[in-house]
Amino acid sequence: MLSEAQGIPLAVAVSGANTHDSLALKPLIRGIPAARSRRGPRRERPAKLRADKAYLSAEQLAWLRERGIVPRIARPGIESSERLGRHRWKIERSIAWLFGYRRLTVRYERKGSHFLGLAAALTCYKKLAKLTT
Repeated sequence: MLSEAQGIPLAVAVSGANTHDSLALKPLIRGIPAARSRRGPRRERPAKLRADKAYLSAEQLAWLRERGIVPRIARPGIESSERLGRHRWKIERSIAWLFGYRRLTVRYERKGSHFLGLAAALTCYKKLAKLTT
């Protein structure tokens, strides 16, 4: 799951249990829809990316920097992940929101990605409806 700074899901995906999380980074970044802005061109990618230590590799860092994304990933053995924890709770909360729709995924495990997208859309709708009232 990839979310914006307030925890609203931007891109979600389902992968196999035996695949490493870092393999999902590139498809998630590519899956971010273009955002409209009042001035200038559409923004297609985030400016910064905060991620776990699992996403730290030279290939991933170079790929992100080529696209103008500043990676904020704690380096193992050098930096603690406590600084990242200040921002991590937002993504954990977003994941909890999606797990609130667990009845959808339990009954339809084979097509879980469809229902994950539906749960993400409902989460976005609820957050945006709350902002407008």
